Amino acid sequence: MNISKLTALLLSTAAGITMVTGCAENSGSSGEKDSGMYTMHGLTTQEFVTEMGAGINLGNTFESCGAWIDSESVTNFETGWGSPVVTKELIEGYKKEGFGALRIPVAWSNMMQENYQIHPDYLARVKEVVEWALGADLAVILNIHWDSGWWENFPTDKENCMEKYTSIWTQLCDAFGEYGDKLMFESLNEEAGWSSIWDRYSGTEEQKAESYALVNEINQTFVDLVRASGGNNAERHLLIAGYITDVALTCDPLYKMPEDPAGKCAVSVHYYTPATYCILKQDADWGKAKKAWGSPRDYGELETNMDMLYDTFVSKGVPVIIGEYGVETANKEADNVKLFLSAVSTEARERDMCPMLWDITDVFYDRTTFQMVEEYSDLNEMLTVPVE
Repeated sequence: MNISKLTALLLSTAAGITMVTGCAENSGSSGEKDSGMYTMHGLTTQEFVTEMGAGINLGNTFESCGAWIDSESVTNFETGWGSPVVTKELIEGYKKEGFGALRIPVAWSNMMQENYQIHPDYLARVKEVVEWALGADLAVILNIHWDSGWWENFPTDKENCMEKYTSIWTQLCDAFGEYGDKLMFESLNEEAGWSSIWDRYSGTEEQKAESYALVNEINQTFVDLVRASGGNNAERHLLIAGYITDVALTCDPLYKMPEDPAGKCAVSVHYYTPATYCILKQDADWGKAKKAWGSPRDYGELETNMDMLYDTFVSKGVPVIIGEYGVETANKEADNVKLFLSAVSTEARERDMCPMLWDITDVFYDRTTFQMVEEYSDLNEMLTVPVE
């Protein structure tokens, strides 16, 4: 989720959040590790994606960022956008609710030291949560998220941005390289594409090609770096960010999947369509807030988009993960929200894609009781019901 969508989906403003600063810092994993965390299962990436079933995001947690957050504490960032401190029970609750995968968005620039060195406390804390998830038999997707928006500088400061990008992934490959292939690396979030070069409403074909070429270059750099790091990373499943993770733009012929000697890459898109329903809770200058979904036209649009993804990627051997899909719930009936979310999940899984619900604190999953919130108590069953 980028910062513009965050504004729409975040239910509590930063000004209204009380930061948790008194909690003890986690210095990393403790106790005996589960040997299963290091297992390489030998699945194709399509088999892996299908086996994941349906997933959920640990949203507004480790990707929280902002100058107003006290940078002396990992906990301050972890709780800065409203989440309680993550516990092992919280993570295990996702598995108990039927989810097969957990996506962990991270802003690695938080507390970053000189020369783009990730702070050891930040790395240790994320590593601890990853281990809890793997220990609960969840597949895990680990990424670089919006991260205060330094991605926007790629077109004008490519050398420095690429240095930061490769430095981060070099460190992550080293820190997480021992884990088995239920841990998947994701090249970036939805920042792959720059309106400063081109957007779909203006610009020339040359500008469009330039923007796509930069996206393709970053994704290829990611794959080359991970594979060269060796160990389990040589065969790790990798998730490749689509063009601003938009369905149509990612299905454009200019978007190219990177070459991968292991042949273990999937493509990531996000699904917030129609935006007037999924994003808006009140009318905006670009659209009127849509309070209900489910007309024949709505279903037709969903099926068209899912077919586009299937025809462009899945049918040609490239697995698809819908890394985020979700709804702003403030102006909608819960039953209609569940109708949309379950429709997206079903249509995706019927085409062997893995859908991952975008969730923030206590919207769909209660982070203190470790189960779905009462209003959406049956949502997990609707999202994970087997498809024929």
